[in-house]
Amino acid sequence: HAMKAVLIVRPSSLGDVVGALAVARDIARSRPGLAVDWVAEEAFAALPGLCADVRRVLPIALRRWRREPFAARTWREMRSARAAIRAERYDAIVDAQEQVKGAVIARAARGRRHGFDRRSIREPVATWLHDTHHAVPRDVHFVVKCRRLAAAALGYAIDGPPRWRWRLPAPPACTPEEPFVVAVHATSRPDKRWPADRWHDLLAGADASGLRVVLPHGNDREEEASRALAAGLARALVPPRLPLDTMAGLIARAHAVVGVDTGLTHLAAALGTPTLARCTVTDTALAGGAGAGDHARDLGGNGDVPSVE
Repeated sequence: HAMKAVLIVRPSSLGDVVGALAVARDIARSRPGLAVDWVAEEAFAALPGLCADVRRVLPIALRRWRREPFAARTWREMRSARAAIRAERYDAIVDAQEQVKGAVIARAARGRRHGFDRRSIREPVATWLHDTHHAVPRDVHFVVKCRRLAAAALGYAIDGPPRWRWRLPAPPACTPEEPFVVAVHATSRPDKRWPADRWHDLLAGADASGLRVVLPHGNDREEEASRALAAGLARALVPPRLPLDTMAGLIARAHAVVGVDTGLTHLAAALGTPTLARCTVTDTALAGGAGAGDHARDLGGNGDVPSVE
């Protein structure tokens, strides 16, 4: 029968949601008229909300609910989220999370549930909660893996490189008028950070070349690090803390983005901004920024920490 709606389950994390959103463009091109709904963590819900090929975003708050498991608010929000997920019967539910939490969310929805098979998935026990399993090689880039899963579930062939179609907001007031580069230095994983002295040397070169350097941040610790890197740079800007959708508007207008392996760096690549990702422990063949296209480049990875040169 003609399909009407599909639910994609990929609630976290930021970089993975960015990569998986290429699925929405594939579906729009291969199955015109098929509505795409998306389950996302509340912290990242703005991202699929910016995607022009997503009809509706269903936010959840698993991270916050786990911190307050017995709070009345938690139970009210869980019931409300479950009701929203079950409000419509879907022709297909595609669980791209590869974890038990994604399978549990998919199980709450109404429709046939598709997921990776036991050899393809990160947490094999999650396959118990799926109805149909699809074999996808584990040694392909994450974006390719998600695209292949959705294609197998919905019965179409992948065509060309990944694509994203965005509805971006107006740039924030702090956006420089002259060319600028965004330096994404912050990450929650210490082993993914790039040494501060190398950041100083790199940004000094950008500053001397006439580019403004914009140093975003998401919390007090990151703001302190941004201000430390900005010290001594004549053209550096530490903007106010920006919500995710506003940050996307800023990044989309950057001359370039240079960053560590973290969500904002992957977002820059998906937005089409020239992006340089400096990786430390990441296997770039599986999760590098270059998976977005030729405008993005990866340096280092697999224990090789790139030099300033």
